[in-house]
Amino acid sequence: MSSGASYRAVLALPRARTLFAAAIAARLCYGLLGIPLLLAVRSGTGSYALAGTTVGIAGLATALLGPLRARLVDRRPAALRPLAAGYAALLALLATACAGHWPVPLVVAVALLAGCCPPPVGPLMRTVWGRLAAGEAQRQSALSLDTAAESTVFALGPVLGGVLVAAVSAPVVLGGCAVLVVLGFGLLAAALPTPEAAVAAPTGRRTPLRAKGFLPLLGLTAAIAGALALAEVGLLAGRGTVVTGVVTTLFSVGGVLGGLLYGRRTVAVPLTRRPVLLAGTAALCYALPAAVPTVAAAGAGLLLAGACTDVLLIAAYQLVDHLAPEGSRTEAGAWLTTAYNLGAAAGTALAGVLVDRLGTAAVLPAAVLGLLAAVGGSLLRSARPGVGSPAAAQR
Repeated sequence: MSSGASYRAVLALPRARTLFAAAIAARLCYGLLGIPLLLAVRSGTGSYALAGTTVGIAGLATALLGPLRARLVDRRPAALRPLAAGYAALLALLATACAGHWPVPLVVAVALLAGCCPPPVGPLMRTVWGRLAAGEAQRQSALSLDTAAESTVFALGPVLGGVLVAAVSAPVVLGGCAVLVVLGFGLLAAALPTPEAAVAAPTGRRTPLRAKGFLPLLGLTAAIAGALALAEVGLLAGRGTVVTGVVTTLFSVGGVLGGLLYGRRTVAVPLTRRPVLLAGTAALCYALPAAVPTVAAAGAGLLLAGACTDVLLIAAYQLVDHLAPEGSRTEAGAWLTTAYNLGAAAGTALAGVLVDRLGTAAVLPAAVLGLLAAVGGSLLRSARPGVGSPAAAQR
């Protein structure tokens, strides 16, 4: 490795500081939302079971419809403002419905509708960084800085959300999230480059799912998210909430540190091979606490796994610029987010079954096997003639 582009140079790009601050403000709503949303819907329905089911289905809608919302913003950048305004209005309406104890079916319907509408921020910002950066090294630094900021917001957001709910009430905090959407996305829309510079006109209606090498990348993204979910549930069942909280915090710390280090280095490994290498390394990280079942091994394993995970995601975002058709890169980034969320959901569900039937000792080996299976599938697919485009991704 050698030194790459500096973060100071990234923030010196045109509008970069304003974009960076606006993206943090826009992401803050999503970081805060989880606890207030669940508790507000519980207050409005009177049932934790119904609230959990409603929020879970809304989250599934958010993940599955994310690429469609990103495609809309890809092709019509001006749609970001009305999309954000509609989402903020639905959050405010949901807060009012929960505080006013509206009929339960209406509360559920508004929550589900809100889950269909969150505007994209991460995929959009990564597309913009890719277009602002001068060369691959600066793009790597920009994406690393953006991912570190996102990871920090999502690590601290639930803590802040819980404190605010304890200080006021869940519906009030939910209303505050609606205000954050208006402010954050308003700042972001104003800071974006002109539509012609930010998002080029699409060539036809080609989907990034048909791009060579993109589906294996989605598989690796889903597998690394599923491995984390398996590890979290296994630790929670076997070690309790305190140990799990500390260890998963180490995962976040490792992710931020690994991403920032990666952004400052020039890596000799070809870009197309980095996700496979990182997924395989993450499998070894999860194998450490599986082989040595101690808290120290779990902490070390998840610290290193966090670094592998964030760097894999950054490399995946870099590859999007080479694999996805012009004019669909925000949509491609949203597909990566969807794959990650679906992988996490599948990992959580599988972990529950394994704990019930085989015990906690089976969970971490399942995480290792899942990652190795994804690596093997990716290698087999890339070995087939006509699959992947390594030359393009190394340009």
